[in-house]
Amino acid sequence: MLNRRLVIAAIGGGFWMTTGPAALAQTAPAATDRSSPMVTMVPHNADAPLWLSGQLNIIGQGHGTFQAPYSGPNSLQPGSEFAVSSVWTVDVGVRATRRVDFWFDLESAGGGGISTALGLAGFTNLDVVRNPTLGSTPYVARVMVHGTIPIGSETATEDRRPWSFGTTVPARRIEFRVGKMSLADYFDLNRVGSDSHLQFTNWTVDNSGAYDYAADTRGYTYAAVVEYIVPRWSLRGAVALMPTVANGIDLDGNLARARGVNLELELRPSSNRTLRFLGYRNRANMGRYQEAIDAFLAGRTLLPDVVATRQQGRIKSGGGLNVDYATGPVRLFSRIGGNEGENESFAYTEVNHTVTLGGDVDGAAWRRAADRAGVAFVSNGISSPHQEYLRLGGLGFLLGDGTLSYGRETIVEGYYTAHLWRGLFASADFHHVANPGYNRDRGPVLVSGLRLHVDY
Repeated sequence: MLNRRLVIAAIGGGFWMTTGPAALAQTAPAATDRSSPMVTMVPHNADAPLWLSGQLNIIGQGHGTFQAPYSGPNSLQPGSEFAVSSVWTVDVGVRATRRVDFWFDLESAGGGGISTALGLAGFTNLDVVRNPTLGSTPYVARVMVHGTIPIGSETATEDRRPWSFGTTVPARRIEFRVGKMSLADYFDLNRVGSDSHLQFTNWTVDNSGAYDYAADTRGYTYAAVVEYIVPRWSLRGAVALMPTVANGIDLDGNLARARGVNLELELRPSSNRTLRFLGYRNRANMGRYQEAIDAFLAGRTLLPDVVATRQQGRIKSGGGLNVDYATGPVRLFSRIGGNEGENESFAYTEVNHTVTLGGDVDGAAWRRAADRAGVAFVSNGISSPHQEYLRLGGLGFLLGDGTLSYGRETIVEGYYTAHLWRGLFASADFHHVANPGYNRDRGPVLVSGLRLHVDY
């Protein structure tokens, strides 16, 4: 699930991540601070009506052999393997008026992930596109209009970044975005765990695994997002197109029969604390696990087949809580989330309930102010019918070992990101995965990786 979420802004004492419209930038130091390290290859003009930036992210990951008495079509392969992914993006913005701007992103995703991104609910590389047949041909990732409606005369400062020209904005305002985008640019954000380019790389650390948000295979959709923003809280909602099939590249343009509805309340009681309450409701052409099980047990199918039970108009709903907290050089975060487990996992990953804990620290203590190190723990689980479906040999779009001895998939991820020069960063990363694919008969497995990131 490819997903580029955050943009670096330079500050003294480390780097921080500016996010979507509910800008964490409200409480961050200005990027123009002369004591700050430069973290782009070239500087960006703070006043020009044109924005042009880009990035390149290369991740190599591998693992050795691990215990696996059996494997299925969608298993993490037990033999040694190594894979490299690459993503580059070019961001272009044009400010049409003081309150309206337009954005266009061209992107390419090449290479792949270990086991072609199969066998793990918490897959280890968020940059990997789950359908390797799509290739690395460049495509339009985002094209949208962004507008701001002020409420009152009070203003606030923000740093410029892709998808928002920022600088001086109304402190109380309504923002809207319409076009092609990733919902994960605006929902379930977190200062510590949301960026696969400089922070963690696991799907279920950078996002809530239970947030089955509307997206095609690459992580994008057509949507309308509206936010009401005041200094201490924000409320945002979105309506988006769903894929026509689970993990599909094509989107269903008929909102009357298929759509994803999202709502999130963000509270900022102080500059160092943020709480986000998320809910979503997807309607799509979904299969149902119990129906697939019943058809198999009745002898109507050779194996449980959730695809054969798909019916238009089925609903998957869920939600979660997302918290981050900063104290000195240390930042902590946590997510908990869940969704109904009767209908098939459809757009993100095969998780029905999840909990994540983690944190990071900047390198000022060892005189590497723009470096950062982090560690996170995530535990993912699935519903009883989802478990039984996999135990009987059913296949999801990610998982399927042929049978299942169920146990929660638990992952510990750690990384160190070093700032080398200007916009050049290098990272080392590891994942320890117990019960890969929720299977106690397989693993554990240690996945190690290296990452090179360039911001222009």
